[in-house]
Amino acid sequence: MTKTSVILDANILVAVSDERDKWHVTAVALRNALVNQDAQLVFFDCVVNEAIAVIGRRTEEQNRSDQFGRYLDILLAQVPERNITWISGEAQRLFQSIIGLCRSTRGTLNFHDALIALACRELGIPLVASFDQDWEKVSWLKRIGTTEQAKSLLEKP
Repeated sequence: MTKTSVILDANILVAVSDERDKWHVTAVALRNALVNQDAQLVFFDCVVNEAIAVIGRRTEEQNRSDQFGRYLDILLAQVPERNITWISGEAQRLFQSIIGLCRSTRGTLNFHDALIALACRELGIPLVASFDQDWEKVSWLKRIGTTEQAKSLLEKP
């Protein structure tokens, strides 16, 4: 039986990595539900890039930059380099489509999110785990934001 692929958005990766994040418990439960439903978790390089940037900015703003290395290690334990799907190199080829998607959503999808959405369509990835409701504007993706959604969308026959 083929596993259903699910892209994890940066807000999930950050929340799983940072126990002080307000979404930490929910994100861990959602990630665990996806794993328990035998989903194939997909990690795009630009999502990992964004998660690292958010963790860096957050630890700096909260005067806890000394903890950045620990949070980075937690993130990288969740997403080992060998599990990263590299799509950023496709931005040049997909540039016009990315701009078109940004334009059609009136900017609610940023450049990276549009790249992610287009890569999901090309790779046949139907689901995105995210707390960001802007993903619902992408017709070919279904957003999973709760453990209940994970269970119902990935229910085994």
